Amino acid sequence: MRADPADEMFLIKIFIRLITFLALLALIIPLYFFGKTWWSAREFAKEYDLTQVAFDVASHTADVIVVLGAAQFDGRPGPVLKARLKTARDGYLKNLAPAVMTVGDGAPGDRTTEAQSGKRWLVTEGIPKSRIIAITQGRDTYSSTLAYSAAMKGLDLESALIVTDPYHCLRATTMAKDQGIKAQCLPTAYGLANIDNSTLRYLTREAGAYLAYVVLGRRGIMISEDTIDGLIPSW
Repeated sequence: MRADPADEMFLIKIFIRLITFLALLALIIPLYFFGKTWWSAREFAKEYDLTQVAFDVASHTADVIVVLGAAQFDGRPGPVLKARLKTARDGYLKNLAPAVMTVGDGAPGDRTTEAQSGKRWLVTEGIPKSRIIAITQGRDTYSSTLAYSAAMKGLDLESALIVTDPYHCLRATTMAKDQGIKAQCLPTAYGLANIDNSTLRYLTREAGAYLAYVVLGRRGIMISEDTIDGLIPSW
């Protein structure tokens, strides 16, 4: 028995509508996460602009400033890490927190870690050694978050100002909050990692990583923070 042409046409229309819906969904979801990452970066950069004359320190304080790691070269912070450390220094000197945590392991063959490299740099900038805690673990945002959040809980610290690049803020603070940390972001204010100079490629990478984190059950994806340096030109 031949199928009714009207039934066939109805099924074809349903199929086309389903494909169209799925195609739109595949477009809308990434655009939403792209826009959310972009918007969050600008909101954090605006709220935590330490150069503002009217910046209200009292309403932006935290228990600790956390500096997420990036590449270091034999104890010397790379451009991305140095920009983050400068921002953390400014935040500490502005009395946004009484202590700083530097976070990050070393790459295979390294003689030191990102955390130790960052701590040494901050000491040279006048921050007391006793006020800096080096967490020498973490090769990506997720493992770094697990490491510093565990350290914070061990020290009865509840809130953190996470220093990282603006487009990384949303993913970094989301992961921290998922670990029970009251997190805000103090975006990098220096160099080509700041809000005015970060690239579209970096934004796209961060939006995709945030989408993957949410979709894959908030368990993190292993993206080495070393790749950040490849997305931001040296200066």
